[in-house]
Amino acid sequence: MSFEPFVAAAIQMVSGSDVSENLAAAAGLIEEAAAQDARLIVLPENFAIMGRFETDKLQVREADGDGPIQRFLGETARRYGVWLVAGSVPLATSSPSLVHNSCLVYDDRGHRIARYDKIHLFGFEAGSERYCEADTIEPGSGPPIAIDSPFGRIGLSICYDVRFPELYRAFGPVDIILVPSAFTVITGRAHWDILLRARAIENQAYVIAPAQGGEHPGDRSTYGHSMIIDPWGDVLGVHPAGQAVVQARIDPEVIGQVRTRLPALENRRL
Repeated sequence: MSFEPFVAAAIQMVSGSDVSENLAAAAGLIEEAAAQDARLIVLPENFAIMGRFETDKLQVREADGDGPIQRFLGETARRYGVWLVAGSVPLATSSPSLVHNSCLVYDDRGHRIARYDKIHLFGFEAGSERYCEADTIEPGSGPPIAIDSPFGRIGLSICYDVRFPELYRAFGPVDIILVPSAFTVITGRAHWDILLRARAIENQAYVIAPAQGGEHPGDRSTYGHSMIIDPWGDVLGVHPAGQAVVQARIDPEVIGQVRTRLPALENRRL
């Protein structure tokens, strides 16, 4: 853990069906975070589109490496000199009826340095509320992706992944875990906080979890509560609903202190 302390930001959005409007909203929030000295800025899942229908994202999918959403990300990271993580972008697959839900990481020069395709696809049904991501998303095939950065080692995941702790163990020790999300209100109220804190505690790492938080087209509601959690499981910042920037100081000394005081990672025997 040789990195210096820095400020990270989790961007909460209430994205709609118009990509250009969503990118404009994201740009304003990124500018706000950068003005407050954030060096690592993370956008939520589906930041560029939350359409009326799940198939809406098929109409704006992009080829890997090219398209208005990806150009926006690279140009914005370079403009503000920040590392920028797109919670997810719809990228083309070999099937016209499916996309990859891809987390993309850009460095402060605007170069893309990592791509993670969401592995676990959300399925939920309760009364009239039904979600089946497999209808429009092709799952990633792995392996889990962790990257080295000026901010330590960072593990990538998206939303529903948070329910599968084995994914995070497969990273090996990391300093920061990213969980950009669009949790439903029902599942968020029940499990969001406890799942995120558990991932921080068991991996003794910071968790940065930006989320969608509000009312979207198609009568869809998301839980919000974007948060940043430290390796002891303490919540350093949270915002319930609406657009917001949640910021916190990430300090490698805190990681070291927690792992020295309670060497759980060293004590594993499985």
